[in-house]
Amino acid sequence: MAAAVHEPEVIRDKAEMRAWSRHRRAEGKTVALVPTMGFLHEGHLSLISAAVAASTGPVAVVVSIYVNPSQFAPTEDLATYPSDFAGDLRKLAATGVVAAVFCPPDLYVRGPSAAGASGGAVSCLEDAGGHAHETWIRVEQLEKGLCGSSRPVFFRGVATVVAKLFNVVEPDVAVFGKKDYQQWRVICRMVRDLDFAIQIVGSEIVREADGLAMSSRNVNLSDEDREKALSISRSLMDARTAALNGSNHSQQIKDQIVQTLTEAGGQVDYVEIVEQESLVPVERMDRPCVICVAAWFGKVRLIDNIEIQSTSSDR
Repeated sequence: MAAAVHEPEVIRDKAEMRAWSRHRRAEGKTVALVPTMGFLHEGHLSLISAAVAASTGPVAVVVSIYVNPSQFAPTEDLATYPSDFAGDLRKLAATGVVAAVFCPPDLYVRGPSAAGASGGAVSCLEDAGGHAHETWIRVEQLEKGLCGSSRPVFFRGVATVVAKLFNVVEPDVAVFGKKDYQQWRVICRMVRDLDFAIQIVGSEIVREADGLAMSSRNVNLSDEDREKALSISRSLMDARTAALNGSNHSQQIKDQIVQTLTEAGGQVDYVEIVEQESLVPVERMDRPCVICVAAWFGKVRLIDNIEIQSTSSDR
C-alpha cells in the first residue's frame, strides 16, 4: 500500500531549522537527517526508509537539499549540477514520512567579491578579501587516495558542510549512501573524532534494473555512454565472484576491472581494493575489503563499489 501524501514543511533559515529540531525532540521524537544535493531518485528515497528504520520510536525525518559549492573544484560541474526542486518536493511528499525539507540559500559567509558573482555558483569559496568563510574540517588520512586523489578539495568541502548541517539540524541520526563509500567513511571518522552525538547509518547501494548504480549524474549520460557504463557494475560483480571462488590477489582483480572498463570505452580514474574502515590498500583480499571504482563515460564521472568479506585462498 502506498504511503499517504504528506507535504513536508520547507525551511530555509538556519535558526528556524534548529528551533524546529529542538521542538521535535521536546515532543519525544528522534530527529533523523538525510543530507542530499537534490535531483532525488530512488536511491535517495531508500535513505529516507533507512532513517525511519533506524529509529525505534517516533521519528521526525529531515531531508536537506543543498548543492554544496565547497566540494566542487573550479573545473567541475557545479553550475550544471541537475536540479528539480519542485519534483523533489513531490517525491518527498509521496513518501508520507518526511516532516521537513531544509534548503538554505547559502550555508557560507561570502566575501565582497563572491557576493556579487552571477548565479552564486562559486566553487571552492576561496576569497582573498579576509571576510569569507575560512574554517575547514579535514579528515586527513581517509580523505587521501580514491576520490581524494583527483578531487583534492572534495572531502574538505564534504566534511565541512556536513558538520555545518549537523550543527544546524542537530539530528540524532544521519543517513548516508554507501555508493559514496569514501564519503561515508570520512563522515563516520569525523563524527567519532569530533564527538558528535549522532548515529551514522550507511545505506546500501540502490541500482537500476540493469545494474547501474543510481546517481543524479546518470541523467547526463548519452544512451550510448549509459550502455557502456554498465561495464562498471558488471566488472564489480565478476570481481566478487572471482574473490569468492578464491582469487584474492588484488592486482589481478584490479587489472581485470581496468581491462573491462577500458574495452567498454571508459576512461578509468581509479580502481582500488581497500580495507573497509581504514581505506588502506590491500594486496590480498583476506580481510573485509571494498573494491572502489571511478571512471568517466563521455563527460560523466561515475563511482561504484562492492564490499567483499574475507577470503582465505592463496590462488
